[in-house]
Amino acid sequence: MGDQSARNPSLENLDVLVGDWDMELSGASFLPDPDDKVLGHAGFEWIEGGALFLMRHGESPPPSPPLARWVIGRDQASPDYKAFYFDDRGVSRIYEMSFADGLWRLWRNTPDFSQRFEGQLSEDHDAVMAHWEKSFDGESWEQDFNVIYRRRR
Repeated sequence: MGDQSARNPSLENLDVLVGDWDMELSGASFLPDPDDKVLGHAGFEWIEGGALFLMRHGESPPPSPPLARWVIGRDQASPDYKAFYFDDRGVSRIYEMSFADGLWRLWRNTPDFSQRFEGQLSEDHDAVMAHWEKSFDGESWEQDFNVIYRRRR
């Protein structure tokens, strides 16, 4: 993992997320019953000696969330991050991301499918309450799903 001094300083505020988390997905339009809750796992860690940040999540088989990896980096001249996403369905996307004062946002605007995420980190840093929205025209937004991350102890 490399020593702490080697970490990319433009990513240092993400350190609060490092660790293993339980993930609960609900209100999902893609589940047979929108009242269903699906449980999974998420983990955050430093990679490449602290140069980049990795989020991994999901479980198998469906209806669990897909197994996915997010590699997060940042241009030190920009306040926002880039999050490169790939999952076991073969879906590959690039999101813009911000993370400041406990508010975590991800967004992606493309002509045929846009998404946005907003999550709030709890004061004790042990939970993130979040939701995803989707749009097929970039103007009309609808609920995609809710997600709660709870830090494993």
